[in-house]
Amino acid sequence: MVTRRRLLGTASAAGAAGLALGGAGGAWGYAAAQDEAPTALTTLGSTAVPFHGTHQAGIVTPAQAHGHLLAFDLAPDAGRKQAAALLRRWSDAARRMMAGEPPRDGERDTGIALDAGPSSLTVTFGFGRTFFARTGLEDRLPTQLAPLPHFSADALDKKRSDGDLWVQIGADDALVAFHALRAVQREAAGTARVRWQMSGFNRSPGATDRPRTVRNLMGQVDGTNNPRPEEKDFAGKVFVPSSGGPSWMAGGSYVVQRRIRMLLDDWDKRSLDEQEKVIGRRKSDGAPLSGGHEHTEPDLDKRGPDGLPVIAGDAHIRVTAPRSNGGAAMLRRPFSFHDGFRDDGAPDAGLLFLAWQADPLRGFVPVQRKLDRGDALSRFLRHEASGLFAVPGGPRKGEYVGQRLLEG
Repeated sequence: MVTRRRLLGTASAAGAAGLALGGAGGAWGYAAAQDEAPTALTTLGSTAVPFHGTHQAGIVTPAQAHGHLLAFDLAPDAGRKQAAALLRRWSDAARRMMAGEPPRDGERDTGIALDAGPSSLTVTFGFGRTFFARTGLEDRLPTQLAPLPHFSADALDKKRSDGDLWVQIGADDALVAFHALRAVQREAAGTARVRWQMSGFNRSPGATDRPRTVRNLMGQVDGTNNPRPEEKDFAGKVFVPSSGGPSWMAGGSYVVQRRIRMLLDDWDKRSLDEQEKVIGRRKSDGAPLSGGHEHTEPDLDKRGPDGLPVIAGDAHIRVTAPRSNGGAAMLRRPFSFHDGFRDDGAPDAGLLFLAWQADPLRGFVPVQRKLDRGDALSRFLRHEASGLFAVPGGPRKGEYVGQRLLEG
């Protein structure tokens, strides 16, 4: 059988146009047994993200077009030993699939992703607060996993919140993403059960004339002020340092997940002028109302001819600005979601909010408290599920994710 790894290598050797191999090489799957010449995958299909590294993939990886988020609870009789075995199986499956190979022996694979390359697949693993008690690791529970405070806008469904183990899956192909989802679920059988699962999406690569900041379901540019890797303090905001925290979390990050339903029918009834005042940015290009372009620093002190602030006191970008929150910052990497329509006909849609930070007590919590006290956008949002998870650093070659916690 001609594997996709061989197929990609053949295409690369031939100088196939548009082929962009990732660091892990090609992709496994069905290739016809006939003698026709192999065909190169497109750039989207051939791109692979390394599994090993200082940080887990799926944090600073460009947001993919398709995503799945899910949490598991350990079975009543599963402890530390069983959890370690599960993380070992999960890590092996993730490593293989991210390289475009089957999670196990190809003869046992479901075949969901046949014919596709790795498509920028990432699988990211984390631990919830309850995981530590269930595995006898209470003495290694980070202080950063303290329960999030209650916020006045919260209407949280406990059945869709929290969990012992957390998994994020992203890929630029829907079948590749679902293939990984099924593999993760199957490997957990007998050790952990799914507590909840959510699916989301983003704009597909190549859908715009050039790389642009993504828009959310309100049509607003979302993520302009994200910290960027080229900033010298980026790592300090997003990743746990090698000293000053649990050693097993070095290179890791803490993620806050919130299912935020948007009241889109109410939002769409507002005029463009009203919408822009709520956000503090032009809808057309994301530029602040104080002037400039999308990445111009908002002038929060600028006033209009009427003497009022050009960016309203409760505008979203004012309330969330780092200068308004003691420098608090986090890396937002969300997915949009649409889960059909509610009984009243309104779309059950919004944002699967994901915020990455070195310390949620200094990142998400102070910002959300500020939003809770007076954010114009909050009138159009409903926070319906929540979770906080410790995502350890990336595994070294030969390691599985979480090994330094479970075997350290």
